[in-house]
Amino acid sequence: MANKDAAFGFRPVRHLSGGLIRTNEYAIAANYGTAIYQGQCVIAVTAGGIEAAGAGNVILGVFGGCFYTDPTTGKPTFSNHYPASTNASDIVAQVYDDPRIVFEVQHDGTGTAAMNFGGFDFVGTGGSTLSGRSSQELDTSTVTTSGQFKQIGISKDPNNSDTGSANCNAYVVPNTGEHSYLLTTALA
Repeated sequence: MANKDAAFGFRPVRHLSGGLIRTNEYAIAANYGTAIYQGQCVIAVTAGGIEAAGAGNVILGVFGGCFYTDPTTGKPTFSNHYPASTNASDIVAQVYDDPRIVFEVQHDGTGTAAMNFGGFDFVGTGGSTLSGRSSQELDTSTVTTSGQFKQIGISKDPNNSDTGSANCNAYVVPNTGEHSYLLTTALA
């Protein structure tokens, strides 16, 4: 059966040690000009903030939503996505930053169990302003011994576990040296 082509970014599903899946808070600078969607990879920036990650960046984690005071209405607001160029001085992002969290993500091509423990980068930076969900996927064409994420298995989702067709879901963890907390040096 063909897989459903419906990218959703990186969704936390469990912890490698059985621990709790938690987020930590990070700032987003007022007027930061790029939207960030729930399930999208983010990077650490100076002064403890975050920004959207690009393919190949060392990631900090996965965006889980944000809280800020709406500059137009003055009301406290939680959003699944950060609307680009929000002029609020109190933007607090929730980030799944523990490098031992297992994420489920969709392949953009045909992913297989033979790719387990292979490294991948992600592809895509968009998302939906209605649901707030990211459209990031694993870039199947980048499978190698390195990459931002390591595939550790094929999803158990009955609608997206067919390794004979494109867009199966996989379980991944951040790859050593590709996550801010797994680096042997500090960020400059």
